[in-house]
Amino acid sequence: MNKEVASLHPVQIWENFEKMNEIPRGSKKEERIIAFTKQIGEDLGLETIVDECGNIIIKKPATPGMEDRKGIILQAHIDMVHQKNADTDFDFDTDGIQSYIDGDWVKAKGTTLGADNGIGAATIMGVLASKDLKHGPIEGLFTIDEETGMTGAFGLVEGVLEGDILLNLDTEDEHELCIGCAGGIDTNVNYDYAESAAEGKAYHIQLKGLKGGHSGCEIHLGRGNANKLMNRLLWGTREKFGLEIAEIDGGSLRNAIPRESFANVVIDPAKADEFEAYIKQVEADYQAELKVTEPNLVINLEAIATPAKVMDVKAQDALLSAIYSAPNGVIRMSDELEGLVETSTSMARVQVKEGKVVVQSLTRSSVETAKYDVANQLDAAFAITGGNVEHGGAYPGWTPNAHSQILEEMKEIHQEYFKKPATVNAVHAGLECGIIGSHYPNLDMISFGPTIKNPHSPDEMCEIGTVARFWDFLVLTLERVAKK
Repeated sequence: MNKEVASLHPVQIWENFEKMNEIPRGSKKEERIIAFTKQIGEDLGLETIVDECGNIIIKKPATPGMEDRKGIILQAHIDMVHQKNADTDFDFDTDGIQSYIDGDWVKAKGTTLGADNGIGAATIMGVLASKDLKHGPIEGLFTIDEETGMTGAFGLVEGVLEGDILLNLDTEDEHELCIGCAGGIDTNVNYDYAESAAEGKAYHIQLKGLKGGHSGCEIHLGRGNANKLMNRLLWGTREKFGLEIAEIDGGSLRNAIPRESFANVVIDPAKADEFEAYIKQVEADYQAELKVTEPNLVINLEAIATPAKVMDVKAQDALLSAIYSAPNGVIRMSDELEGLVETSTSMARVQVKEGKVVVQSLTRSSVETAKYDVANQLDAAFAITGGNVEHGGAYPGWTPNAHSQILEEMKEIHQEYFKKPATVNAVHAGLECGIIGSHYPNLDMISFGPTIKNPHSPDEMCEIGTVARFWDFLVLTLERVAKK
């Protein structure tokens, strides 16, 4: 634990956050953080429920005189995205996140910080433990596996929660009150390919230095997609240099913009010098194209031992053409909310190895028909490969309610506290609110939080001052919630 971070104000949040970051809590590996959260509720003497899915619900009675207020559900997810830089020696299964203070920000050493959504979960723990806050009935809802499928939200049992209002603490811009989110669907391509014997000079290509980030929150920023950039490089070298692919390993997580891609290739030895010069030119071209959004982009080339096998030429050409033609990035902006992405898709993962191809894309949209249209475009693009294309993991969006009572109350509190109006909008990222709302359709829901930059990447950071103001804003909201 970094004691300097743990002692930041408000300590109710930061101390819990540092305790959480001592516990490995990657998606689908939440056993230890579930036990930790459950123990918090039991140690406080509060009713604590762990459902079959692994979600934890901790119920805290109203403080004296507040029993007639509407019940509030405070919700956050306890899993985090595990990403690290290639040169960082770190084991997410055993090591705790190494946070540190850098000016106005808390960051992590070479890995994701876990502020998404650890700050939200730590805040709920602080509310549950506090003895001096005024509030009506409180339920802390800690969901699992939000980052890789929202399994916890989907598995939430109806009839367990009693509250009238849900405050989701998973938005990442101060002054923002979120009232809607996009739905999503995964497209997964899997198939076997024929191999042939390798002959020629082999190279290891490294394309790295990209910013990456959350494929919902940052898809509109024009950042490079390592998988698409690598594919463009490879597609342009087949005829010139007789290039054959031995392996590709690009991206990692379904909901992160890929930052790195690596490939092992074999070329005609007589064209080695020309090939090396070509790679340098591609690097220069990419750096010129993306000089504003990706100033640290580099392509490294290293000669390696010739592998035993490479991808069959026909299979290779089909794959490169499919990836080249597949949609990626922002597809359409919203007509209703200025600046909001309506529909996008991100090619998150490309793996070619030992006779098997895996390609994963995540499509998001606030319009259901548009979401499935892009999924169909991906299906059509990969038809040329003859591979198996499956669509799954679909989750609904959250339809905005501009007439929400809690929205009006929080807008008023925001104006009084911050001396400025809140920004009311929807987000292109997937939030659990849409799924939770399908189980509890009468909930009045808002999502908000402190400022977190670059989630889902090792550049993730949380602005310290916004956490203190976020806590104050939440406390005032709990105090002033309407009567039933």
